This record gives sequence, structure tokens and C-alpha cells, in this order.
Amino acid sequence: MVKVVTDSCSDISPQLAQELGITVVPLYVQFGKETYRDNIDLSTEEFYHKLKTTKVHPTTSTATPADFANLFTRLAEETKEILTITLSEKFSATYAAALQAKTMVKKNCRIEVIDSRTGAGAQMLLVISAAQMARAGDNLAQIADRVRRAIPRVHVRVSFDTLEYLRRGGRIGKAQAFLGSLLKVNPIVGVKDGATFPIARCRNRTQAMDLLVNFVRGFSQVEAVAIEDATTPDDLQTLAERLKDVVPPEHTYLSKVSPVVGTHVGPHVLLVAVLEAE
Repeated sequence: MVKVVTDSCSDISPQLAQELGITVVPLYVQFGKETYRDNIDLSTEEFYHKLKTTKVHPTTSTATPADFANLFTRLAEETKEILTITLSEKFSATYAAALQAKTMVKKNCRIEVIDSRTGAGAQMLLVISAAQMARAGDNLAQIADRVRRAIPRVHVRVSFDTLEYLRRGGRIGKAQAFLGSLLKVNPIVGVKDGATFPIARCRNRTQAMDLLVNFVRGFSQVEAVAIEDATTPDDLQTLAERLKDVVPPEHTYLSKVSPVVGTHVGPHVLLVAVLEAE
């Protein structure tokens, strides 16, 4: 069976990863001289507590080629085909690290590495789809082809209370247009071709949530949806409740924004991602 690998910026929960047989490679979060493996050494709850209470702004770094190569070598004991789906190369060097690792593996195993051109919940939907195909018995070529065709059909909207975290981390892209006097407005940002771009400015959280709901409802056919929060679980449940007539619960994935992603989006983020049906 094809083994599916992704990085921790996909925000797939450990429970779902275990259920679907997905292997998650952690990226790293640094608070000063302290380094943590994303969602392993530092839980989501612990991270956001530190983010709010410490004066040191965290930084992030990717998994190394050796991290990926060691994993690929171990998985090659169990399979002849590995598919890896990474965070957008415009956000991180993770894709490059996985590609380099592919050349380091000595065992006879076919390894495919795909740049998701997105991240977080949108990346999650691509990985889940790949894992479901692997469990159904599809081969590497079939799964990789399906994932590549699905990338243009994955859409994401992110609601912030501030873009300051994106600015600090250098991931703000075209959403920089929302900076300055508009920092206190609730901006909505999308991700396309691996980079962020501005969508709208909302006066308050309620208006922002309405926009996220209407965004999902605007699709005629939806294959799956991911909904994420960081520190506002009530908002997460409200969004899920408002969308349950659009997408059935078995195709709706609720998750927390992981520490590495959280470093760049902040504690009050809300995200919805849609995998549009073919």
C-alpha cells in the first residue's frame, strides 16, 4: 500500500493521522533558544499560552532533508511507494527538503513529492483524499495524478483579527495592502498559487464569520471542508453548525491551527478550506 506523508503544517490531528495511516513530519518552533517539534514537544494549547504570555516572538524552521530521508528509509521497509504532500514552497523550504531527501534514500522505493501550493486546512484536504485512495488500493501514479488535479480545486479563506503575525513572519504577500491603519479591522485573506492575497475587510468577528459561511455556500458541489480555529473553539463549532446542511459531518474536518502555522497567523484566526467536487 502507498504510504502517505505530509508535514505538520497540514494541521492533521494525531488521531486522524493514525486513523488514515498518514505519517506527519514535524516542523520546528523556536522561542528564543528553546526549540520544539511542532505538536510533539509543544502542544497547541501550550504554544498559544506561550504566544500570549511571553515577550519573545517565536520563529519557525522547516524539517531537514535528514528528517525526511530517515522517515523515507524507514517507510521503505514497509512499502515500495511513498507520496509526500508538502506546504507551499512559497511559504517554506519544506518542499525542497523533501525533494533533497528523496535523493538520499538508498532503498528501492519510488518516492513522489508534491507541492500542495497551499497549507493548513487546504493542504489537509489534499492529504486526506490521498490517504483515502491509498487505503482503497490505488497506486502511487493514480493518487499523485488525483492530488495534482485537485490542487486547483482547493480554496481557502482565513479570518484574522490582525495581520501583524503574518507581517512579522514575512508571509504576508499581497495581503500587505491591508496593513497600516486597517490592522484593527478583521481582514479576510485567501491563498492562491502558494501565496496569500487580500479578499475583504470586515468590521467585526460576526461579519467575518458570515463571509466564511457564504464562501463555502457559494460552491455548487463540495467534496469536503476543513474548519480550523486556534483559541476560539466556540467559533469553530458555530461555523460547523452553520455549514452542516452544505457538507455532511463525515466530509467535514475540524482541527486546530498548529504551532508552526499559528506563529504566522496568531491566536484568533479562523479558517475554512473547501475541496470543490470535480
